[in-house]
Amino acid sequence: MSTVRGARERARAEVTAAIKDEARRQLAAEGAARLSLRAVARELGMVSSALYRYFPSRDDLLTALIIDAYDAVGAAAEAAHARSDHRSGLACWVGVSAAVRTWALDHPHEYALIYGSPVPGYSAPQDTVGPASRTALTLIAVCREAYVSRGMALPLLPEQLAPEAQRMAADFAPDLPPAVVAALVAAWAQLVGLVSFEVFGQFHRVVEEREAFFSYAAAQLGVSVGLLGEV
Repeated sequence: MSTVRGARERARAEVTAAIKDEARRQLAAEGAARLSLRAVARELGMVSSALYRYFPSRDDLLTALIIDAYDAVGAAAEAAHARSDHRSGLACWVGVSAAVRTWALDHPHEYALIYGSPVPGYSAPQDTVGPASRTALTLIAVCREAYVSRGMALPLLPEQLAPEAQRMAADFAPDLPPAVVAALVAAWAQLVGLVSFEVFGQFHRVVEEREAFFSYAAAQLGVSVGLLGEV
């Protein structure tokens, strides 16, 4: 019985992967707003009713793709962090940031799905929160390690922002100074903007040496957070 169950599970996993692959192809060709379960089923030679047993709705399929994308970029960030032993905090920040950029350039349509325009009519469920947090949590880990082992240059924190910074620190990183957490949230948002400008073509005829420019800009963001050392 276990052999039969195992074969069924493998078959289901293979069909699920095929559905996702075709959905990603449609994302690249048509965009997320035009993703259609019927079109996916047609391309795979399935009847729509069979596909609904895997993904009951378009939103369920979108959610699966979004989770996969967040997990993939998060895994890239975590792998870069793991490779950064014995490097300075600033160098580690730049390495993690570069891994995010590389993944985004290699997977522009999946990046657009998670950091581009919202899909009309779609509301992301709670299931996406954990995967969506992986990259930011990696950057928090970079700062935490630097703060504990090497020290940081605490950023200036305007007095009127202090209560909000304290709230963010309590929510996201209670072991870091509120000034660092506020600067980190700002830097994370700017990092996403920096990557998005390149992925979506906003640097055309503006920045030619994009890898060098990205390293410079990412380092400036790390310095704004208070990280020290050589890149």
